[in-house]
Amino acid sequence: MGTVEHAKAAGRFIADEPRTNWHDETLWFVRQKRDHAASLLNGWEELRERASQIKNHVLSNLDQYLIQFEKNAIANGAIIHWAADAEEHNQIVHGIIKNAGVTRLVKSKSMLTEECHLNHFLSGQGIEVVDTDLGERIVQFRKEPPSHIVLPAIHLKKQDVSETFHEHLHTEKGNNDPNYLTGAARQHLRNEFIQSKVAITGVNFAVAETGGIVVCTNEGNADMGVHAAKIHIACMGIEKIIPKAGDLSVFLRLLARSATGQPITTYSSHFHRPDKEKQLHIVIVDNGRTQQLGRPDFRNSLKCIRCGACFNTCPVYRRSGGHSYHNAVAGPIGSILAPNIDMRKNADLPFASTLCGSCSNVCPVKIDIHDQLWKWRQILVKEGHVAMGKKIMMQSMAFLLSRPKLYRFAGKWGRKIMQSVPILVSNKLNPWYKQREMPEPPKQSFNEWYKQNKK
Repeated sequence: MGTVEHAKAAGRFIADEPRTNWHDETLWFVRQKRDHAASLLNGWEELRERASQIKNHVLSNLDQYLIQFEKNAIANGAIIHWAADAEEHNQIVHGIIKNAGVTRLVKSKSMLTEECHLNHFLSGQGIEVVDTDLGERIVQFRKEPPSHIVLPAIHLKKQDVSETFHEHLHTEKGNNDPNYLTGAARQHLRNEFIQSKVAITGVNFAVAETGGIVVCTNEGNADMGVHAAKIHIACMGIEKIIPKAGDLSVFLRLLARSATGQPITTYSSHFHRPDKEKQLHIVIVDNGRTQQLGRPDFRNSLKCIRCGACFNTCPVYRRSGGHSYHNAVAGPIGSILAPNIDMRKNADLPFASTLCGSCSNVCPVKIDIHDQLWKWRQILVKEGHVAMGKKIMMQSMAFLLSRPKLYRFAGKWGRKIMQSVPILVSNKLNPWYKQREMPEPPKQSFNEWYKQNKK
């Protein structure tokens, strides 16, 4: 099954207008919580700048910090693995699981494993992965990918969850009570934690100074999986490195406030060394990251701490849904990461933006997201990864907009045609007409109005 372009997939999502409005309002509510949490912390902008500079420093010295982290992690008793790409990552993880003689395991939220399609790969090897984050488990039951990096089931309502749990957990049909549904999930997952010998987690931060890793969750599922299992496999991208333990105070204050408006995640778990008779494996993955690092215009995207703030503020994401991005990481940040991995497959994503800049304004590490979206567009057009119709249209618009007299002439006649023969624009052949009413054309342009009123 081929990839469906963002515009077409978004069209399917917004066909359900009440759900689209609810999705939009829910995410904007989270954005407002973020703003409130930021306003209560003195020096918020200084904290963002500090985090940005730390990340800039790390990216400029990444080779040294990775070596330092590896050395200290090994001294702690961890086993380090290096993976060049998703395939090697999956093979390494499978090898560890196979050596343990395990066919069923638990996993907490990890966008890297989503990026590498680990669940699908392990399933093909006869290994069942149980996602233990509640949202992840819900979408796993439904055979859907997460639609948001922090709120993976944000596209679903409690009625959808109730139906899903009735089918898979045999809960009471039609019972939509969140406490009841959460209780059913807790009981189900508790059995998985107790029985599993292997637990997979992601990594939020890897501290070069100590060789330790930090995993942030609100449900404690990572801790329950790791402490009950004999083997902990932690999967991390090379960009997760920070220099010192003291730097955590900067990022932990930014992460939860940016993600959900909380002062801090409920659990910020530090793993330094395995207990006796247990193993800690850390799989460090590149998968295109060094290539992105080598692109001067796009290297800053590797500063991302996966808070999801850009999702919650983006007017396009809020009204098109995460699944319309056909990528493990959706939203604005995903749209600048995905073309680096596969330019042709993800050529549509940088165009899924208004370039309003709101994503850059809320980013806790000051990634210039909207600027990178614009730059990706230039590259994609130059490399021939856009449809010919779009290319011709953009060239035509460039021709028109660079000639003021022609632009004013076209605008004047365009307004007259829209006023006298509205059917020419208010029809299904016009993408702007789909699921929206066309605005009434003004009687005069701003330029005409200004000339009349400038005195």
